[in-house]
Amino acid sequence: MADGTASSGRTPPRAPAAEAALDVRGVRKTYNPDTAPVRALRGVDLRVGRGEFVALMGPSGCGKSTLLHVAAGLEPADDGSVLLAGEEITGLGESALAKARRRHVGLVFQFFHLLEGMSVADNVALAALTAGCGRREAQARAAELLDLLGLLDKARKAPGALSGGQRQRLAIARALANRPTLLLADEPTGALDSAGAAEILDLFTRLHAAGQSILLVTHSSEVAAGAERVVCMRDGRAVSDEPAAAAV
Repeated sequence: MADGTASSGRTPPRAPAAEAALDVRGVRKTYNPDTAPVRALRGVDLRVGRGEFVALMGPSGCGKSTLLHVAAGLEPADDGSVLLAGEEITGLGESALAKARRRHVGLVFQFFHLLEGMSVADNVALAALTAGCGRREAQARAAELLDLLGLLDKARKAPGALSGGQRQRLAIARALANRPTLLLADEPTGALDSAGAAEILDLFTRLHAAGQSILLVTHSSEVAAGAERVVCMRDGRAVSDEPAAAAV
């Protein structure tokens, strides 16, 4: 990792670049550079291999969410490069970034951002339509995902009728509608009680077992323990990168 090695003194084996779902190289990001500069990222390297599940941990303000947003092309890096499935997205315009996200990225946040005026099924179908599916294909994709995530019996209900855990599962179904190369999740259990958090952790474990590449930001060591690797950040730097069993 840039700006430091893993605490064991050795860097874990990495997938070749061609196989990486995400390859972040030397990324720097500073907010308010001309007034009161906040150096959110200070030369971060991070790779998520195809089918790998990586948890990103660290104290509040260490740069975890900023790194996730830069990886998704939601915020530009000041320096360094970001590759999604081998495609360089650094420096692309907003239209090209949006296309790259539709091809490669599914996003899950702590708060669900559901469309309350639409049914559960239509929330997912709309995401599939946005990703380029035809109407019938989008409806079929929605039914497939709701069945996979245990929500098919809720398809005609409004999101407000669901529990917190079910609402987050719906948000995850929507994020999977485009069959993303990489699922990016920012504190997906942060707004849930322990039962809802356990539901979501089980779901991520199942998605990973099915081959989904995942990068998950969390404060919870219990959630991080479900990943293959844990990358710890502090003060805008990645300070350790270890197998989950050794890190939590």
